[in-house]
Amino acid sequence: MKGIVLAGGSGTRLYPITKGVSKQLLPVYDKPMIYYPISVLMLAGIREILIISTPHDLPMFQRLLGNGGDYGVRFYYATQAQPNGLAEAFIIGKEFIGSDSVCLVLGDNIFYGQGFTGMLQSAVERAEREGVSTIFGYRVPNPERFGVAEIDSEGRVVNIEEKPSEPKSDVAITGLYFYTNDVIAIAENLQPSARGELEITDVNRAFLAQNRLQMQPLGRGFAWLDTGTHESLFDAARFVEVVESRQGVQIACLEEIAWRKGWISSERLAELAEPMLSSEYGRYMLKLSKQQR
Repeated sequence: MKGIVLAGGSGTRLYPITKGVSKQLLPVYDKPMIYYPISVLMLAGIREILIISTPHDLPMFQRLLGNGGDYGVRFYYATQAQPNGLAEAFIIGKEFIGSDSVCLVLGDNIFYGQGFTGMLQSAVERAEREGVSTIFGYRVPNPERFGVAEIDSEGRVVNIEEKPSEPKSDVAITGLYFYTNDVIAIAENLQPSARGELEITDVNRAFLAQNRLQMQPLGRGFAWLDTGTHESLFDAARFVEVVESRQGVQIACLEEIAWRKGWISSERLAELAEPMLSSEYGRYMLKLSKQQR
């Protein structure tokens, strides 16, 4: 399976702080925002990752992330000239995806909760072995702001609506999607919506119509954070700070994930930590390098 992080857009809801820098390069407590969605792909075992951003911002992501060797993965880069919708990611990434299945994660989404890695790996297996795509649902108090899944009495998705004025459920669809390879053909045949975009909701509806869409609920005790506003960005930073300071762990430490999966050695982890030892992040990596996986 291949992975795509969509990190485009102009971030106007975060003006003026995004007038000079991409939203996905802003810090969420102690690391760049884009580290969090990348960590999701890595936890799923995905090692080939395409970063899509604007022509202006893409060089900054390349400077930050490089070719991926420090994290045991391979990064590729592509531009989205205009914000033409989430589903355009599959058209832009067509050659990158090739004949593989693909996971798309939005660059401003943060996920955290026990058992998440198992959920991700199950979604990969469903796409690759069963031909079934997976979306992730999360109960929210304001579903009218999101794509919403209508659920029947047995917990199955029966309909999906985009930002409905009268939501039929409180289950929002998060910015994490695991699709079979035919998502490319579906995206290429979409018609732009009234707002001129290729909508991910229409992709999900196409899989739902084929009875090849499954929802994975993210239950109580799980955190899904969308960092698109000043308030939500602050809340996300505060959440990460509380977890890291109370538990002594790092959320979305890409080097740690690579090390625990055996993609980089303990020696390499220590080398990567060396230039960052003045930060808690670097000291955390060095401490890990002296432990057993």
